[in-house]
Amino acid sequence: MYLLVNILGILVFLGIAFIFSKDKKNIKWRSVITVLVLNLVIAFCLTKFAWGRAAVEAAANFFAVLVQVAYQGIAFALPSWVHMKQMDFVTSALLPILLIVPVFDILTYIGVLPFIIKWVGKGLAYITGQPKFESFFAVEMMFLGNTEAIAVSTLQIKRISAQRNVVIAMMSMSCVTASILGAYTQMVPGQFVLTAVPLNILNAVIISSILMPTNVSPEEDTIAKMGGSNSENQEAAEIGENVEREPFFSFLGDSILGAGKLILIIVANVIAFVALAALIDKVLGLINPALSLEHILGIIMFPFAWLMGSDVHTAFQFAQYMGTKLVTNEFVVMGGVSSKINTFAPHFRAQLTVFLTSFANLSTVGMIIGAFKGIVDKKSNDVISRNVGYLVLSGILVSLMSAGIVGLFVW
Repeated sequence: MYLLVNILGILVFLGIAFIFSKDKKNIKWRSVITVLVLNLVIAFCLTKFAWGRAAVEAAANFFAVLVQVAYQGIAFALPSWVHMKQMDFVTSALLPILLIVPVFDILTYIGVLPFIIKWVGKGLAYITGQPKFESFFAVEMMFLGNTEAIAVSTLQIKRISAQRNVVIAMMSMSCVTASILGAYTQMVPGQFVLTAVPLNILNAVIISSILMPTNVSPEEDTIAKMGGSNSENQEAAEIGENVEREPFFSFLGDSILGAGKLILIIVANVIAFVALAALIDKVLGLINPALSLEHILGIIMFPFAWLMGSDVHTAFQFAQYMGTKLVTNEFVVMGGVSSKINTFAPHFRAQLTVFLTSFANLSTVGMIIGAFKGIVDKKSNDVISRNVGYLVLSGILVSLMSAGIVGLFVW
């Protein structure tokens, strides 16, 4: 019975995306079904075979090493921020952008990244039916996380339409940063943490393509080559065309300054969004001391938690964890359940871990809007801001889809 409820839940989540779709007639159902089947295959392999998990872990380790190198630079300038038991969010997740962005900008400067985007994008676009850049961005997110992937894709993001930027923003709600996967695995089962990473990306493709289908002409579906990453005279051209580039060290300096500016914008937005959520809790507390945004969201999430294929008691517990994660972040919930998660039933343990393994929460909205604000023009940023509800809906549905799909294979 619970397996049937689990299957029903996945269909319901897809149905919700369809109901809120902005262009139901242009949904590419072949793409949706293809990616869904791919999702099921990957979930089966990563929950049943060690070699599948090892492949994801090896790729994630590469980026984790890159972040560790960044910590050396941070430790040189700010040793007290790094040499401590637990680094704060800015140090662990944002300051590495100062290295990661220039590294990927250099790869773009010499033409390596555009080449990879072109061919990997073509392959994924063929399989998923998505435009080349959206397909490659999905791969970037799987290892870099949302803000880093947005940052290193600055040139592409500036060139695409406002609607496509909304799709990128929605996809950005459903990822993690490779550098913190190790931290996750210290609190919840690592097997399901690593399983969640590719599933979240594929489900982000599914949900975003249903919520906001985009039609991209062959002329628009192109890859840009950099003339100068953050210069005022930046120009883009199709691969194969010659574009005059600024001197390398001038380019590198602009890249580093751009990364620093991006960090400041993200920090400001995160602080504001988290504080606003706390303010709402205070106001609700005046009405009833037991009332909070987390509890309200927990009650709202109960039907979806039940559709995961658990009994009522477990579903209510799951819903509370969902609400807490959406209002705060995944670390709060992971820290709270780390000492008892191994006592949970295998089905619940797997689904909870997968649901928690993403940045889909209210503060992430601030991070994403902040990241785009430092890159796109006001018109595109306003379009993204007007679709904040879709960003939140996308993040929730992707987390539910990933947890639901994993649940099919773990009982």
